[in-house]
Amino acid sequence: MASPDGQPRVASQPGSVMAAISLTKVQKSFGATHVIKGVDLEIAQGEFVVFVGPSGCGKSTLLRMIAGLETVTGGDIAIAGQVVNDHPPRARDIAMVFQDYALYPHKSVYENMAFGLKIRKTPQPEIDKRVRDAAGILKIDHLLERKPRQLSGGQRQRVAMGRAIVRKPRAFLFDEPLSNLDALLRSEMRTEMKKLHQRLGATMIYVTHDQVEAMTLADRIVVLSAGELMQVGTPDQIYNTPSSKFVAGFTGSPPMNFLACTIQDGRIMIAGQALRTSSPIAAPSGIPLQFGIRPEHVSLGSVPGASLACEVVVTEPLGSETLVTLQCGAGDFIGRFPPDIALKAGDRAQIGIAMDRFHLFDPQTGRALR
Repeated sequence: MASPDGQPRVASQPGSVMAAISLTKVQKSFGATHVIKGVDLEIAQGEFVVFVGPSGCGKSTLLRMIAGLETVTGGDIAIAGQVVNDHPPRARDIAMVFQDYALYPHKSVYENMAFGLKIRKTPQPEIDKRVRDAAGILKIDHLLERKPRQLSGGQRQRVAMGRAIVRKPRAFLFDEPLSNLDALLRSEMRTEMKKLHQRLGATMIYVTHDQVEAMTLADRIVVLSAGELMQVGTPDQIYNTPSSKFVAGFTGSPPMNFLACTIQDGRIMIAGQALRTSSPIAAPSGIPLQFGIRPEHVSLGSVPGASLACEVVVTEPLGSETLVTLQCGAGDFIGRFPPDIALKAGDRAQIGIAMDRFHLFDPQTGRALR
């Protein structure tokens, strides 16, 4: 897209460091359906950013707009400071790795990885060097003569990643690349993705609905819901200081617990039981609120002014820990306990609450109040 004087438009950036990728009020509509609703985001050079959210939140659409595979309805997308709204995908110098690998079944691993370079008329010695270097990084150099049908799912994903690496693009885009793999292989590939980013130092944008992938991979996480940007922050910020009930409930495994509460005389009241706080709460008395606490921030045993009388609903031994679902009169919540805890369904127990780690949310807006 050109400026009025005919020159390419350059995105304005605050400060002296230009973002690798910049989104300014980006919108996308399909007819009357608004899928992306004015997203502002800057991604730094070399940063690993993960778009996360439930199915249908718009994360893949946003990624495809950055790649040039979807048009922008409103706003600007800039790469290295230049607005690229009207640039075709091949002109953006971005490599994309898809969920289904998109490999040519009749070509060998070497030919799949080399194909994009051949289209660009890269000299053969350079093609050979790049393919073999990338294969070495991904530990698939012994597979170069095989066809995709002879590979496992994890090996195919490495080939797709290798095809992107050989291009040496400005940025890598990953659209749920591990979703077709089993749980153990996903865990292994997450480690490989992290190592790859550390080795290449490249800008990477990664889409997933799996918040565990987001927490383990990202420098920063972008949480999306219904086409809106809910929060952007480091994994620690997203997990420990969520800006809304949606973000708090989407992160963590199990996610944050929520219990109906009110404030009375500076205390938090949950089903008639009082929890004392060490600092004043900036919320009106008697107004219905949502009390949030993570499963790891509850403990077995009575704590003066910071415990709830509960009944055990179900226990789930997991080997290294036991998850216990509890009922306190304001709904069920989950506690994370040591593996040898002696609780069973129907038991009554006093459950301590870490009152330095609780959250409060407005049930109407979902906004975090603490």
